[in-house]
Amino acid sequence: MGRVGRLRLRLLKGRRPRLVSLRTTFAVSFAAVAAAVTVVVGILSYSAAARLVRVDQQSVFDEVVQDLRDEVRERRMDPEDFSSTAPGHDLVRPARTDVQVLGPDGSVVDPGDPGLPVTDADRRIAGRQVSGRTVVHADVDVGNDVYRVATVSLGGGRGAVQVAQEFSNTEDLLRALQQRTLVLMSAVVVGAGLFGWWLAWRITRRLIVLTAAAEDVARTRHLGVQVPVAGYDEVGRLGRAFDRMLGRLAQSEEDQRRLVQDAGHELRTPLTSLRTNISLLRRIDEFPPATREELVADLAQEARELTDLVNELVDLAAGQSDSEPPQRVDLAELAEDVAGLARRRTGRSVVVRAGGCTVVDGRAGMLQRALSNLVENAAKFDRDAVAPIEINVAGPAVPGTVRVEVLDRGPGITKADLTHVFDRFYRAADARSLPGSGLGLSIVREVALAHGGATFAARRAGGGTVIGFTVGAGGYR
Repeated sequence: MGRVGRLRLRLLKGRRPRLVSLRTTFAVSFAAVAAAVTVVVGILSYSAAARLVRVDQQSVFDEVVQDLRDEVRERRMDPEDFSSTAPGHDLVRPARTDVQVLGPDGSVVDPGDPGLPVTDADRRIAGRQVSGRTVVHADVDVGNDVYRVATVSLGGGRGAVQVAQEFSNTEDLLRALQQRTLVLMSAVVVGAGLFGWWLAWRITRRLIVLTAAAEDVARTRHLGVQVPVAGYDEVGRLGRAFDRMLGRLAQSEEDQRRLVQDAGHELRTPLTSLRTNISLLRRIDEFPPATREELVADLAQEARELTDLVNELVDLAAGQSDSEPPQRVDLAELAEDVAGLARRRTGRSVVVRAGGCTVVDGRAGMLQRALSNLVENAAKFDRDAVAPIEINVAGPAVPGTVRVEVLDRGPGITKADLTHVFDRFYRAADARSLPGSGLGLSIVREVALAHGGATFAARRAGGGTVIGFTVGAGGYR
């Protein structure tokens, strides 16, 4: 890469993108929508109002002119009949309407207030023989005002009457309405912007808290952050989901740390024994044959126990990360498979009893491992083999759950140990001389929790133990 390319790359890396807050986006969007709606409504409202006012004024003017035409056609009338000074004049003058009377030659006989201009067309109309002839002038300037003027002939060459309607007052009214509409639209847009800013603040303040919490977790790597959330909308659900996620991550981190500590503690014993026996191998030629055989057997046994411990640690650490996809699993059929395998391995009699619907959604491999651990645990502690090992699969005693239990006639579990048998690496005092790592039942608990259930253990009437787990209605989670 050349010098120019490296310089451009540094510039691109140094250029930070502009950050637009969600609050600003909401406020601007809300104001833009409100402005668009307000402008459209304002324009339509003003156009409709202006059209109605103009149409109304035009209709009034047209009615006055038509009444005048009808009157002069019905009977003979002279200019004096329309004089404003004569009592009982024959023309009603509406508001903002001006009347001016013309003589036969087009001269002004009775001027209006204000006086109206007289054109050649108006003079010709005044001399017409036919009554009711009309000429209309639009936008006539009279002083500082604008009028609409209509000249109606009286007929017989007797003159004409001019009727004018002030038009500028209407336009002034419409301009004032237009200005007020613009002011109102501006006020609505500003109000919408302010309301949008306040509403965006109300909406995003909880998102800001979530963002700050996420950034704090990313910066400090401390998962025990309390997320204060409220409400039952999408933001509230997101906050609660985020809080639960942090809780589960913190629990997972704590479980991982505890697993490493416990595993390190448990691995020291077999490793120490292996090192001791390996150091004795250097002097194996000095030992009698019986001692040699015993030393080799101890090494093999310790290697097997260490292998089993490592395998169980791997299974326990894998937990819910198993890649096996969830599927429909019949626990009764799974129990039959586990029982057959246990018969071949131990030579013990294993009886399976099933009732009700025993089909659940879950991971068959995990469920089989949990059930196998229970059966192997029963076979290990029930060494006298007085009675067969029993596997009971029942569902659903509690709506939506399936219960799996293994019963034996061994020495049973003391009351002090009942609450600890599913803890990692926990081994009762009378079981420490037996092979095992203390992880089998903790794996059962992990499988049960992963499938929405729980574990249980109790002393069996008549001697022995009842131990098992349940699978929840939702199956694997």
